[in-house]
Amino acid sequence: MNTADYLIKKLEELGINDFFGLPGDYNFNLLYAVENNPNTNWIGCTNELNAGYAADGYARMRGYGAIITTYGVGELSAMNAIAGSYAENIPVISIVGVPSTKCIENKTMVHHNFIEPNYYAFYEAHKPVTAAVAYLTRDNAKIEIDRVLKTFVKERKPVYIAIPLDIAKMEISDRDVSYGWTSDEDVLKTVAVKIAAKINHSNNPVILGDALIKRFDAEIEYKEFVERTRIPVTNFLMGTNIIDMDYEKYLGGYYSKFRNPVAQKHLEETDCLIAVGPVYTDLNAFGFNLPYNINEQIAIYGTHTYVEGVRYENIKIVDVLESVANLVTPKDIRVEKPSIGYEHKEALSEELTSEYIYPRMQEFIKENDIIVAETGIIPNGMCQMKYPHNVDLQTQTLWGSIGWATPAALGVCIANPKSRVILITGEGSHQLTAMEIGNMLRRGLKPIVIVLNNQGYTIERVLSDSPDDRFNDIMQMNYSKFARVFEGDVWSTKVTTAEDFDKALKVTQIMNKMCYIEICTRPMDMPELTKDMIASIRSKATSDVKSTPAQYCSQTPDSGNLESIELKPEASTSLDFETIVHKGLTED
Repeated sequence: MNTADYLIKKLEELGINDFFGLPGDYNFNLLYAVENNPNTNWIGCTNELNAGYAADGYARMRGYGAIITTYGVGELSAMNAIAGSYAENIPVISIVGVPSTKCIENKTMVHHNFIEPNYYAFYEAHKPVTAAVAYLTRDNAKIEIDRVLKTFVKERKPVYIAIPLDIAKMEISDRDVSYGWTSDEDVLKTVAVKIAAKINHSNNPVILGDALIKRFDAEIEYKEFVERTRIPVTNFLMGTNIIDMDYEKYLGGYYSKFRNPVAQKHLEETDCLIAVGPVYTDLNAFGFNLPYNINEQIAIYGTHTYVEGVRYENIKIVDVLESVANLVTPKDIRVEKPSIGYEHKEALSEELTSEYIYPRMQEFIKENDIIVAETGIIPNGMCQMKYPHNVDLQTQTLWGSIGWATPAALGVCIANPKSRVILITGEGSHQLTAMEIGNMLRRGLKPIVIVLNNQGYTIERVLSDSPDDRFNDIMQMNYSKFARVFEGDVWSTKVTTAEDFDKALKVTQIMNKMCYIEICTRPMDMPELTKDMIASIRSKATSDVKSTPAQYCSQTPDSGNLESIELKPEASTSLDFETIVHKGLTED
């Protein structure tokens, strides 16, 4: 089997049936491999960045995603999307067609290169934003493909493979290789016993679930763990609706001190926090105001686990959850069930506001819907909803690259063609990547698209010195008419009042086509939660505390006196938050 066919076949076996990207003369052999495989499809996008975002959305649904680009100009355009997938543990493989081995060896100056050719520059550039990289040669093609895919499966992060034109057509062995891995049994037993003992001796344990549960396909095991241990449970923003919101031990979402005092109180009083798949970041955890000592608690990640600050490697999240559940004596802790979600709102005026939009959206969403919410102010409104069973809310809260949501929704639609997909995005973000609306129509996809037009970058208006700063103004468009520019079946409308918004949502129920709704609000309209969080951020920014990674976090374990810690500039840029909170800054 030739190299390109082998790679596509192995990815198809992982569940990737659709490959996103753009054609270029260096990747044609790869595209032929996709088209010649009866179980795979080529999804051409309008640019490589969009293709990367689409592959990200696809991977969130299917477990893995793939993008194919051409050397230099294509792969660099997609690199921001790959970096976002890396930040958020989304396994997307970036496959790049590069010039032939002869050109590489002779340093021939072919197109998409520099005047002084450097054929490995972009390969090197991808190392910081991927879990593994490979540049295929005559001698290593199969070995490197298998090595990279093993990392892909284990780490659930992006990987990168560059394939020269001639290597793509070269025959290699098709001997089957397993990419699966198993937990280290000795380590797993040690960890399970330690965690179970800590839980069994605790009086006020709390479980906190988050996004990595989804990334490592552990939702079933997590729900069983919660129900069998009978421990009260909450979540960060990206973990919204992992647990059924009607579950008797559900404390509601954690919004720091800004909302839901029930969850806040349980976390303040816990003597044993079990964080499962946490992503400790400012916007996901609503600042670094965590009311517990991270270093004294338990944190279960995809391939490793922390117990009281000690890291244990090579154990799967699913195995840890199952093993611990078997050793824990179920708890009987009284839970004061909080009020979850928005109350029904009557329109107090004709004007459309966040105070009306999000409660109305809560009533509109149905079981099994998939919601793709753009970064910025929108997730703060969406995370406070009470969701029906099996609704999936997807955001890019950590990387926060505006424009992600629209192409990601394309990937979600391709991955789940039978599900109702709701895209809600701001008009500023939408402008960056809106051409994929045409791609959705071209492929007969039928998402409900809601574009929140608040006349500029509202989240930046509240963060900058003045909401009137001109750099937060953007070009105005008639979005409802924009949707009809493309060939395809679409119903679109523009609404400015609560009554018209209600009518538009009702119309979508009878439309068997894409529905595109532009909703218009005042420039500074936003959820109250956003206002509270921004006020807190501003307060910290104007405090006397030095702005180092450690000092910005209110809970930095094993760090001693924060004022005495000096970070070298080159060291501080490479520290990730997980390392900071679990290992501590005891070394520079």
